[in-house]
Amino acid sequence: MSSETMLAFLKSRRSSKMLGVGEVPFDAVLKAVEAGVWAANAHNAQPWRFVIVSEPETKKRLLEEMGREWMADLMSDGIEFAKAETIVETSNSRSRRAAFLIVVCLCMRDMDKYWDSRRSRLEYIMGVQSVAAAVQNMLLAFHALGYGACWRCSPLFAQNAVRKVLGLPEDVEPQAMVEVGIKGGETAGARKPLEEFVFLNRWGERLR
Repeated sequence: MSSETMLAFLKSRRSSKMLGVGEVPFDAVLKAVEAGVWAANAHNAQPWRFVIVSEPETKKRLLEEMGREWMADLMSDGIEFAKAETIVETSNSRSRRAAFLIVVCLCMRDMDKYWDSRRSRLEYIMGVQSVAAAVQNMLLAFHALGYGACWRCSPLFAQNAVRKVLGLPEDVEPQAMVEVGIKGGETAGARKPLEEFVFLNRWGERLR
């Protein structure tokens, strides 16, 4: 593959926000997760953990429990029950279309330890960045394999629910969920020009 072909491939990836219903081979999921663990990461500590959810009943429970936490948050924001219920159900109806849900977690067990809060916080951020890099690799892998995928942040906002349903250890923190299925609901995905957010040598120095 030429460099230009590779760059065009990277730009062609889109989030499948309305997955088509259909089967995805488990082997394809494993290939994508394997691509994830080859992502750049801090100290090569590989702080990611993955739970692949395939059982319909487990998927149902996971979405319901996360939905309850989300409902509580929406109502605490002052949103009326009926509207909050519609918001949650609309989101869950999309998630239910997925053949697999991959819950991506952070485990700081093998990351560096510091006595002070500043460096501890920065080490944690490095762990989060590592997990995010793994997710991006997975999305690109699914794209290469011809399947749709969408990165959801719902587990981050409903960590108690995810822990409860999946039985996660205390030191494993839910960070994201990748929905996998047949491609669908993809948009053009326009990007702003580089000149709007890239500077040369110093902040404010324009590229051109």
